[in-house]
Amino acid sequence: MKRSKPQDPSSRETSSTKLQYRRVKIESSAWPEESKDAKAFVLKDGPAPNGGRHPFDLEERTARFGERIIRFVKKIPRGVNHPENNRLVDQLVGCGTSVGANYCEANEGVSKKDFRHPTSRCVKEAKETKFFLRMVAASEPHLAAEARELYREAAEFVRIFASMYRK
Repeated sequence: MKRSKPQDPSSRETSSTKLQYRRVKIESSAWPEESKDAKAFVLKDGPAPNGGRHPFDLEERTARFGERIIRFVKKIPRGVNHPENNRLVDQLVGCGTSVGANYCEANEGVSKKDFRHPTSRCVKEAKETKFFLRMVAASEPHLAAEARELYREAAEFVRIFASMYRK
């Protein structure tokens, strides 16, 4: 079917269809062999921390949350003596890290619908993270204090993303 009026090619929105490639900057002590600090194994994109970015950047905040979840689950005992923890760890890593991944996907949306659906998944994953943090605290009471901190952050993500979804 032909259009009745030809569209000027310069009026088309081309920025959303082009892929933009960014270089990944690897910090000097990015590999575990080079550093004894567990926090050093981090790949960051762009300028130095807080260099030009908003201090409340949700992409960075959700990424740090995922990193904290990964460090937290390494403290949870697993194996034959703790079979119940195996499933909890797998679930917690999955939902805790997908909050940030879904937010990154939402930011790349070109329409309101493309933004809302991943944002709703962020809410669901943050709620699921809260649930599994509660289960880990019940299973391993000595980790309850750290689980409580992560729980508060996940609860805050639920409120933030639910608000974004409604607007």
